[in-house]
Amino acid sequence: MAVVVVAVVLITSSGGNDSAKSRPPRAQPRERVDLAARIDDFTRQTIRRSAFRPPSALERRTVADGVGLYLDGRRAEAGKRLAEVDFGVTTYTDTATGRPFAEIADRAREVTRGWGRVYVDLPQDRPAGAPGDPARPVVTWSAQIPHPVADADSEKLGVGAWRATPGGVLVMAGTNRRAGENGAADVAHRRDTVFHAVCAELIAHRLPGIQLHGFANSTEPDYDVIVSTGRGDHGRAWGEGLAAALSRQDFAVCRVWVRRCSLEGRTNVQGRAADDDELPFLHVEFSRRIRESPERIARAVEAIKEAAGLAGGSGGGQSADASLSPARL
Repeated sequence: MAVVVVAVVLITSSGGNDSAKSRPPRAQPRERVDLAARIDDFTRQTIRRSAFRPPSALERRTVADGVGLYLDGRRAEAGKRLAEVDFGVTTYTDTATGRPFAEIADRAREVTRGWGRVYVDLPQDRPAGAPGDPARPVVTWSAQIPHPVADADSEKLGVGAWRATPGGVLVMAGTNRRAGENGAADVAHRRDTVFHAVCAELIAHRLPGIQLHGFANSTEPDYDVIVSTGRGDHGRAWGEGLAAALSRQDFAVCRVWVRRCSLEGRTNVQGRAADDDELPFLHVEFSRRIRESPERIARAVEAIKEAAGLAGGSGGGQSADASLSPARL
């Protein structure tokens, strides 16, 4: 009898509270993580030892479609699409900035496939009834790290830039560029990778991109940074602004449109895809002197932040003819 009474009380309490019915569901708190530490762990523990298994055309298109759906605010569809290739989405809050972000990553075979990760800056939680789609990220640019490990500490520049300039998508390769046979894992020079498929999806969403690399001090001893717009020149204003900001930070900058430098990025396939779509793109090489110093990295990140307003992409959503974008064909 006592059990019956308790059940009746519970049902009555739940069903009779009209204010509880109308109250919006409480959002579950996100796990708080240090994004820089998380990516450092990913670089040291996964990328450094990862093998590389070339993806099929269907697999790389599936990951890219999932990223595109997520950027469009169609999170449930994105999750289902990504799950087809054992990828998934987890949301966190970055402890350094207090900003939420999504991590799109391999759930099953990260250390054997080496396909990389994508990090998406998310809007802060809106109060109930506030305008705007709370599921749709407001993204305006991308940072790309194609050669972690090989270009040591280039990922630190990527994380710093992402943190300093809200609205970014950070794309990271998942293995050392030397992991695959015949250059198969060198994602900056291959169109048949998940990395390139995702970057092409970002181009279709009209997101300008900055790709961050590293060079040995002996390669260009007179310069700290080499700034290039890749094959095209749609990022010229952005590049000039970045070069000027880097110079103000006391770095010696080679401007590829002014003089010849090593590592100009003319053959970079993500830059070529952006040029085909007439979208700004920067290929930026940083010396080891910068990448080995937290203080110099911070100054470089400040320059990237200062120039970000010159990137010039429309961002934030899929263009009407995105499915016909040359980058995706």
